[in-house]
Amino acid sequence: MWDANHNPADHGENLGRAIACEVLARRIVYLAEPDRLCAIMSTRYRHRQVDGDVSEMSSALEMAIDQHCIIFLSSTEAQTVIDDLWTGELVQKNNEHDEIEYIPFNETRRHDFYGHLDISRLSVPRYQNIFRIVVWLFFLVVYSQAVREPLERLDEAHRSLDSWEIVLYVMSLSFIVENVHKSYVLLRFVTWRAFTFWSAIAFITDSILLAAFTLRVIGLQAPQDQEAIYRLRSFQVLSFVSPFIWMKLVTIFDGYKYIGTMQICVSRMLKESGIFFALLSVLAIGFAQGLYAVDASDGSTEPPSTVVNVLVQALLGSPDFGKFDASTAGLLLYYLWNTVTAIVLLNVLISLFSSAYSDVVDDAEAQYLAFFASKTVEMIRAPDSYVYPAPFNLIEAIFVAPFEFVPLAKLSPAHYARLNRVVMGGIFLIPLATIAFYESTFDRRKHKWMNAWFRGNDEGEEDRPEYRDPSVDDPACDGLVISKIPFEELIKVFPKTSQSSEATILKELNEIKQQLSDIQRALGHR
Repeated sequence: MWDANHNPADHGENLGRAIACEVLARRIVYLAEPDRLCAIMSTRYRHRQVDGDVSEMSSALEMAIDQHCIIFLSSTEAQTVIDDLWTGELVQKNNEHDEIEYIPFNETRRHDFYGHLDISRLSVPRYQNIFRIVVWLFFLVVYSQAVREPLERLDEAHRSLDSWEIVLYVMSLSFIVENVHKSYVLLRFVTWRAFTFWSAIAFITDSILLAAFTLRVIGLQAPQDQEAIYRLRSFQVLSFVSPFIWMKLVTIFDGYKYIGTMQICVSRMLKESGIFFALLSVLAIGFAQGLYAVDASDGSTEPPSTVVNVLVQALLGSPDFGKFDASTAGLLLYYLWNTVTAIVLLNVLISLFSSAYSDVVDDAEAQYLAFFASKTVEMIRAPDSYVYPAPFNLIEAIFVAPFEFVPLAKLSPAHYARLNRVVMGGIFLIPLATIAFYESTFDRRKHKWMNAWFRGNDEGEEDRPEYRDPSVDDPACDGLVISKIPFEELIKVFPKTSQSSEATILKELNEIKQQLSDIQRALGHR
């Protein structure tokens, strides 16, 4: 893909090579032994880059996710490894060189309640996802209560921060710290390709929440005559973040197939709409400058925001033609703006959205499997030995992290690990006990015989005629049956793609000459 992006003349050829590499990689893991599959896909290596530098360590699975290799990631073998990472069957471990390795969890712990009562189970993607759902739903409740508080702020006794606001801003701070740390780690250890559209949404959400908190604090310290103004601005900004908070529900519940597929469609549509917004921005600047010049031709001008307002109104389907009645040139220019946006650009946007939607829906299964693989690896890709989910990451930042970095208070690795076990064991005792009980009681490998018993025994079904030669409910296949001719015989009539058409013709002519020679010799003997 690097060659395809840097050599447009051979883009199609290099794209075909990339697809061929995916197919070959999928074939390799298909032929691999099942017990070596996890090691093949999760072992991390370095490689020499095009410019001669040595890359960061990365596994085949991580590189497939970075390159968005749908064919490879949708394979059964890749999804087997992804499922092991999602459920915690494969866990991270730092070797003696502080490099991450993936090893089976059953090799490090015994299969009982106390063997699974481990703080490292909080880093399992499945449990992280459940914890995020619970925390975000609670955050929505807190936010809904906090935005109602302006109704009570008319009373002089209720002008300070109340309990709902305190909880809201504490949780917001924890989300900001989590996102900043995650972005730093991804830029340092991974690549910028790990950032997505939802990373931008998270940045906007955190920025608005931080701005609302800043205005609120300024209002508390401001004089009496300015306090109400800052308080009003704070709640206005806080209200503006509501769509982004509810929008992030899509990323919280994207582990479910329907919502995950919907998220892929939305992300692809917004990505494809970049062409539309690029054209729109260029045209908007030109028309805004032209309308402002027409307005200034009579010696007096209105604020530039007025021109921007009428352009936006026209784009949204509510043009104000009366604004330019006094100027024929301005009215014609405004007509042209409405024509370009309503007829040309919006149709371009609709076609882009339709193309993006059809691309995703036509291959929805593979698209979702690739997305789920990316989601799973993203949760464990940033190396962190002790995972404190938000909002408990503030406890780590204030009370635990100083013992790792501050020189005078720095602990040895063994004592620091013990401190984390004590703190996390006390905070997450109930979640850890629930996880340990679930894994020790309902483990799939431990009770495999019970699952097979409930599924039923269908051994030998493949020998029945209806399984060997099934009927196909397709009008296009009416009357067709499965061929009984061996595959080796069928491919003899196929064209050989390894040779050019000229070489194939010459070879066939030589075969015909050889056959004629054999016939002549046979006739000569008679």
